[in-house]
Amino acid sequence: MPRYFEFLHTVREEDIDPQNHANNVVYLEWLQSAAIAHSAEQGWSTQRYRDNGWAWVVRSHFIEYRRPAFLGDSLTIHTWVADMKKFSSLRKYEVVFSESGKLVARAETNWAFVTTEAGRLIAIPDDVAESFEVSPDRPKA
Repeated sequence: MPRYFEFLHTVREEDIDPQNHANNVVYLEWLQSAAIAHSAEQGWSTQRYRDNGWAWVVRSHFIEYRRPAFLGDSLTIHTWVADMKKFSSLRKYEVVFSESGKLVARAETNWAFVTTEAGRLIAIPDDVAESFEVSPDRPKA
């Protein structure tokens, strides 16, 4: 089980806003893509959750923007599970420039575990919880 997951992204034309940098809204897309890829890497693809009638839904996002990203910038999104409770999970992220490692943004998402049929909270099954190493701070590689 990896200590944290790395997701690579190159800033595209469609990511750019009128100020000529990556729009703040696209960061959410990048974070979600990183979370989905990490989950799939751990054996929990979107389809596997769907087959079981489960889903993760967002309760809240927090993003701290530190530096702008521009067209063509290569970014690495580090993500890990920082906390796992009975019905929810806290996932953290650090977005850095791939080449320099300089911090672009820091973020966290509070996820709730629900049934797809009724959208009701359910306890995170043990086999899901055991697939993710929990680390409050970014683990070392």
